[in-house]
Formats: sequence, structure tokens, C-alpha cells
Amino acid sequence: MQGLHNHFAIVDGRKLPYRPGTEEIVQICDVRVGVGAEQLLIIEPPTTAGAAAGAHAYMRILNVDGREVGACGNATRCFGWLMLEETGEDEILLETSAGVLHCNRLGDRNVSIEMGAITTDWDRIPLARNVDTLCVPVANGPLRNGIALNIGNPHIVFFVADLEALDVAALAHPIQNDPMFPEKINVGVAQILDAETIRLSVFERPGILTSACGSGACVTLHAARLLGLTDSRRARVDMAGGSVEVTLDDQGRATLAGPVEYCFSGRLPDQKRHLP
Repeated sequence: MQGLHNHFAIVDGRKLPYRPGTEEIVQICDVRVGVGAEQLLIIEPPTTAGAAAGAHAYMRILNVDGREVGACGNATRCFGWLMLEETGEDEILLETSAGVLHCNRLGDRNVSIEMGAITTDWDRIPLARNVDTLCVPVANGPLRNGIALNIGNPHIVFFVADLEALDVAALAHPIQNDPMFPEKINVGVAQILDAETIRLSVFERPGILTSACGSGACVTLHAARLLGLTDSRRARVDMAGGSVEVTLDDQGRATLAGPVEYCFSGRLPDQKRHLP
């Protein structure tokens, strides 16, 4: 599936557990030798706590380098659409490592998902030391005075006057690998177009300039509010792959809405499935 040109290979591991190693994940995600994807998603039965909360299924998110991550907005919307179609429901509870999330069908291949709370606590992002997360002392050229946040994965957001004039990948790469970020970080570069419209580009872990980033869109609106760049709780976030709608409640919890697309399905060879 793909959400705003973010492509995901999704494996159903509910009946037969699936635990691929790093080499296998890399191969599946490499378009030259595998399916081709920006992340590998594995659907599993909900945990005991998730099932008690009413979750239909659990999703693991694996980056192309094998690293497991806690959140991806576009991946979760694709996962949500599959589960809505499977159940025939218009709303459903889904579990990720970020918690049990509420998903709603908005229309044909259009989904909203609760992304959870956003934090700026330095040790939960995490940063290497206690600094002001509203003005992190890491910079490269016009990228300065960034704000660090976490919504299940770590982000730093920089606001600029002219996003299209910048080589985001070149500027963001050294920031992503700065010692301030022990788990590396997703680097967002944003431009405020008006009170309810933001342009955004994100250089994601492990080093990819993505066409869209759902979690990045959520934290960018929150960052803009914290810095006084807008007072709106709702915004359209425009990215290279398309646009999403972000809404924040008064507790700083984000909801992400936008389109998803089904691409194709198939089967991995039996030897590609590994029991734990």
C-alpha cells in the first residue's frame, strides 16, 4: 500500500508469526531486489492489554535498516484501512507500540487515525542532555532554533522562510546524525503559508528524504503553536506526496487524516517466514 507515496510492504503475521532479520528486511524493502518499500509492517494479534482495551490487531513498524520504530502516521493509516475493510466497520481500535489508537473511515480510501500525545520532554525524545527543547542548540546553515518533539518517534522541526529554495537532504543529514540525538532523529523543515496551511519536507531516519511524513505533519503543527506561529488547532500540511489534515486537541493529542491506496498483494516464499 501507499499513503501519499510512502510505500509499505505489509505482512499478515497473525496466523503464522513472522520475525525477519535485518538482512531480510533490507532485501524486501529494496525495490531492486524485493518488493520495494520505505517500511515493512507486520500485523500481529493484539497484546493482552491491547485486546482488553478492544484493539483488533497490533502493528509492528520496521525501517529499511531493520530498526523497529514506534510511530508512522501514513503506515498506520494504511494499516487502519486494511483492518476497516477486513471487519467492514467504519471505526476500529488498533494497537501499536505507541498505544491503542482510534481509527475512522472518512470515505473511500480516506482514513483518520489518532496519533496520540506529543511531548517535548528532553529525556523522552530522547536528547543526549537536558536542553531547552524549544530551541535545541544544533544548527546547519538556515536550519537553526529547532524544536524537538516525540509522538512515538523523535522529531526536530525547523521553520524557514522559503522551503523550496533549500536542499533539505544535504542540510538535514548532519543534524540527524548529531550526538545530541542518541537514537538519531527525523528532521522536518517547514514553512508557514498561513494560519491553517503549512508546507513540510522531512528527512527521516535512517536517512531518506520522504515524499510525506504523517507523524512529522502532526508534530509540525504542534511546534508551530508552541512557537506562536499559529494559534489554530487544525491545519492542512502540504508535502511532496500530497496533503494531510492534522487536528490537535487541548491535551496536545494529534489526529491525522488523509488518503491511502492499495497497490498489490502476493506471498513471500515459505522460507522467508521465521518462527520466533
